[in-house]
Amino acid sequence: MAMYPEEILSDYSDDGTMPSNVESLREAVVGHRIVSAERAVTSTWWGGSEDALVITLDNGKRVELQNTDDCCAYTALESFLLDPDKVDHIITGVGTTDGFSTWHIYADMGDVLKLEVGWSSGNPFYYGYGFNITVKELEDAA
Repeated sequence: MAMYPEEILSDYSDDGTMPSNVESLREAVVGHRIVSAERAVTSTWWGGSEDALVITLDNGKRVELQNTDDCCAYTALESFLLDPDKVDHIITGVGTTDGFSTWHIYADMGDVLKLEVGWSSGNPFYYGYGFNITVKELEDAA
């Protein structure tokens, strides 16, 4: 059972990117424990580098959430809070509140990791937004 009700944005606010982003993160982390969460500069698919939140899981994978910025559209991690008392619990879900501005990675005991996210879909949906989410094996992450 979800701990947070599913948020629904108007078609004018979002083209489905934000719910899709949350689902991608959910698929990557549910059923695992967080070993660490940190900001890092990571490689992009186009050969550059971007600021990212790197979540290392107990299954030997890293989940990278890279910020995006495309003219007036963007998605950026503003802050995150890892609850050290809950990291030993297996993640059971990912939810959002405040119009996809607060993301909750949670276990049965509550939020394990909370993300404050700034985002805009731009004018109107011409530009890209949403985190670039990449899952890597630890040996491939270097």
